[in-house]
Amino acid sequence: MKHSVNRPPTPDGAEDQGNEPTLQEIINIKLIESGEKESLMELLRERLIECGWKDEMKALCRSYVKKKGRNNVTVDDLVHLITPKGRASVPDFVKAELLQRIRSFLMSAAL
Repeated sequence: MKHSVNRPPTPDGAEDQGNEPTLQEIINIKLIESGEKESLMELLRERLIECGWKDEMKALCRSYVKKKGRNNVTVDDLVHLITPKGRASVPDFVKAELLQRIRSFLMSAAL
């Protein structure tokens, strides 16, 4: 990088090559543009409610708040507590169904 007192650093030519979107970014863009991402999110919400995952996470939050006291808990505290447990407890059949839907989308989009 070239530095100057009056302006921000100018990137070198080699660094500009990283502007190409990754495959993951391209897939995400296609999912959003087609509306499939919202459809997948809705399917995920439905499946997590059906299998009781949402109620389980709600119960974990409530017990934590009850233990710590309502005035001593922030949303960030709950997010840090629940995120690892929530991700680990998503049932495999839900993950498999979503993965299959994503694969079908990618095949139909010919990516």
